Amino acid sequence: MNVEGYCAIGVFRGKTEHNLGTLWRSAYILGAAYIFTVDHRYKKQASDVVKAWARIPLFHYKSFDDLLQNIPHDCRLVGIELTDDALMLDQFDHPKRAIYLLGAEHEGLPKEILDQCHYVIKLAGNSSLNVGVAGSIVMHDRALKMGGSLPPNHIS
Repeated sequence: MNVEGYCAIGVFRGKTEHNLGTLWRSAYILGAAYIFTVDHRYKKQASDVVKAWARIPLFHYKSFDDLLQNIPHDCRLVGIELTDDALMLDQFDHPKRAIYLLGAEHEGLPKEILDQCHYVIKLAGNSSLNVGVAGSIVMHDRALKMGGSLPPNHIS
């Protein structure tokens, strides 16, 4: 995929490690530069059958402030949350350099974090999706809009 820029995706206070394993696999397949957690740890998961851990890095940030201090230059923070004023994903123009942040399914992203995001987007539906599924949908949308096609399948 010939896309100028990059993206990363991560989870704030993720509840289940299985979801992060699925997100890691999708992030690798859909062209993310890295994934991350905020205020959570990760253990290797069976859902990561492509061994994404060996292909794109996982970073751990101790807090949201730690994440903010380590966002790359000129990169936009995009919160993914079901709020009334969030922009629908299908209407969103992805920034060239973006970090997407998901909240845990049971509590989402707190208002104080949403207030610091450059953009807040939401997916269609009236309830939250599984973190791995929601993140995969956002990255798929980005791949289609930014590059015109999906990257080649990396599974071998």
